[in-house]
Amino acid sequence: MKDTEPSSAEWLSVGNIQLEAIRRGHGQPVLLLHGMQHIDPYAPFLDLLSRRLEIIAPSHPGFGHSPRPAEFDTIYDLVHLYLALLDSLPYEKVTVMGCSFGGWLAAELAVACRHRLDHLILVDAFGIKISDRETPDILDVFNTSPHEVQRRTWHAPETWAPDFNAMSDEALVVRAQNWESLCLYGWHPYMHNPQLRRWLPSITCPTLVLWGASDRIVYPSYGRTYSEFIPQARFALIADAGHHPEIEQPEVFVDHVVRFLEH
Repeated sequence: MKDTEPSSAEWLSVGNIQLEAIRRGHGQPVLLLHGMQHIDPYAPFLDLLSRRLEIIAPSHPGFGHSPRPAEFDTIYDLVHLYLALLDSLPYEKVTVMGCSFGGWLAAELAVACRHRLDHLILVDAFGIKISDRETPDILDVFNTSPHEVQRRTWHAPETWAPDFNAMSDEALVVRAQNWESLCLYGWHPYMHNPQLRRWLPSITCPTLVLWGASDRIVYPSYGRTYSEFIPQARFALIADAGHHPEIEQPEVFVDHVVRFLEH
């Protein structure tokens, strides 16, 4: 991972909140909400998407270089922030794509502001509880050994797991801050909203639920069930990919996204 940002990195203002953002491409606008770490601006899937779409990818407050305002510490702070961001964009409708933790945010936006969404894409998303109280649906990444988290995140961890020894001190600090912010937003209840599942049937826009077939953070069965709560949602598995199919299989991932948006 490189330590410098490309020239396309910029800042978005939402009220008095400043968000570091990546903006690339032309075409149908897509608000891309990242997961447990902010998006690497050099990730190949970004360039592939931006050949067909306009990508707007902010870093959540407390992630990347986006400052977190004081007392900004709940999932609904983020939801209301992105509702305001949608209102500030010069488009009648946008596609919202959320990966992992960002998928939870995307689903909340689709419930709260469905008239502004053209399409919804959920990628290995968090956000709902489908099992009983004693059965975990989502791996507790804060109370699981880092080695086990890496093993369960990737289809091929030896290829894709980050090499912390190769990172700069700045990159390590940012990554630690991301992890702290994730804990702040998603600790309790752990990575879900108990009320969200009952409102998923109100989503009216076309929806694609994409999942890495080897994801062991949230298993594909969780994703399939997630899709069944959303009217007419499509569910698709991406082979040879774990929790980040956009990273492990960028060409296949982008092909699924583009074909969905074109039909």
